Amino acid sequence: MSIKDKVIAIIADQAVLEPSDVTLQSTLEDLGIDSLGLVESIFAIEEEFDISVPFNANDPKASDFDISTVASIVAGIERLKAEQS
Repeated sequence: MSIKDKVIAIIADQAVLEPSDVTLQSTLEDLGIDSLGLVESIFAIEEEFDISVPFNANDPKASDFDISTVASIVAGIERLKAEQS
C-alpha cells in the first residue's frame, strides 16, 4: 500500500468515511474533521509511518507541515520519509 493510500485510509477512518470518499483535493474541513480529529490523524500517521510530524496543534499555521489538503499531507509525509533514509 502506498503512502497516499495509507494516508487516505487514516483520514477516512477519522472522518468516518469510505476511502473512496476522500480525494487528494479534499480539505480536512470538507471531510468534517475538526481540530481533535486532526490531532488524532497526526498521531495515527506518526504511528503508521514511524515518523515525527512537525505539527503544533496549538498553532497549526506556524507548523512546517502543510495540512491544507490531503495531497499536501501526503507530500509532507513523503518528504519526512525521504529525510529519514
